[in-house]
Amino acid sequence: MAYLIRPLRRTLSSPCHRALLLRQHPDPTTFLSSRNYISDMRKSAFEDNMLRLLRKEIRYEHERSAPKQPITRFSSFSVDDRPGEQWIRLKRKFGDKEDITIDATMFDGSVPVSNPGESKDDEQLHMTFIVNISKGDGGNILEMVCSAWPDTIEIKRVYVRGPDNRTSGHPYLGPEFEELDEELQDSLYEFLEERSINDELAKFLHEYMGNKDKTEFIRWLETIKSCMEKK
Repeated sequence: MAYLIRPLRRTLSSPCHRALLLRQHPDPTTFLSSRNYISDMRKSAFEDNMLRLLRKEIRYEHERSAPKQPITRFSSFSVDDRPGEQWIRLKRKFGDKEDITIDATMFDGSVPVSNPGESKDDEQLHMTFIVNISKGDGGNILEMVCSAWPDTIEIKRVYVRGPDNRTSGHPYLGPEFEELDEELQDSLYEFLEERSINDELAKFLHEYMGNKDKTEFIRWLETIKSCMEKK
């Protein structure tokens, strides 16, 4: 029996047998390394596909309807595009004392508009703009919240606030605009008309924001692409 055991032990300790055992039970780190390699390959393929789709979308937007260079003036107003933001600012002086600022949002709503004889309704886009009128002497500021539809403006509320946005805790902001006397409503529209805040401004804002919407979308795509390209 001893004669039989000794050769068996020599066999188990031989280099050939150790190699066989390694093939049957490889080093666990080999599995991890292989799995990490496959994971990196999949991640790289995913990112390459994402970049391809982003470049395709950017190219499509430019070819379909490339945005125009932003306009810097409308009537007597200067126009600040606020690149990368969802609003723009218009400014002008009126007379010797008045400083007028208009802050307008991008499209923030819509209402359906029926088309006789057609099965699908159109949408009428809406945006909000706020008019600030100050006398430049550190006094109170007249503020009007307005809606801009494609071809008309609509006053929603009129109130007065302190300089530098200072107000008391719960200021009275007045009634809804449509609750005012009709003659007073008309006089406030005339007040704005005199300062070039009118239906022509609404048309300008809609055209401008349509272009800005394209510009900001492409800017967003470019930003995502740039982040994906960084290693």
